[in-house]
Amino acid sequence: MNEYLSWREGLKEVEFPHWEDLPTFDLYMDQVVEYVNEVLAPLNMPAVTSTMINNYVKQKVILAPVKKKYQTMQIADILIISLMKPVFSLEEIRAAIDQVTIGDYPKKAYNAFVDALMARLQGPVPVEFDPDNIDLQLMRDAANVVFHKMEAEKLLAIMRERNPIKEVPTKK
Repeated sequence: MNEYLSWREGLKEVEFPHWEDLPTFDLYMDQVVEYVNEVLAPLNMPAVTSTMINNYVKQKVILAPVKKKYQTMQIADILIISLMKPVFSLEEIRAAIDQVTIGDYPKKAYNAFVDALMARLQGPVPVEFDPDNIDLQLMRDAANVVFHKMEAEKLLAIMRERNPIKEVPTKK
């Protein structure tokens, strides 16, 4: 069980960047991919590719780059998407970002998310953790993932009901 505890201790060393720590100058695609993957590496998250980012733009999950350069807002979105994509669909992630930023500035919302993530990563080992019964812990964690996904979907549905996103008409 030392392996688990050492993994947990390693998570306490992770530094996920706040908005102020994100690049303040525009980045080209290859720079974005390198930066995002550097940030995600300590979390053992799947690597991001330029194809993935191009698909996010194509599906309007993130804003298109300006003159092939990505700004802070887009980098923050890519980081959030990368963390949530293993659990949520791109549509759910974009909808959640839109809902949260209706009542809050993107910088403030992003920083609140990072603070919550860091608190979880750096928090203590759960009280119910039993090092002699990792099967039970795995089942608890899986049940928590299912519950938290259901809970997040319900919260998003409530937010959508309360604050419908109005489509901005596009010029043709």
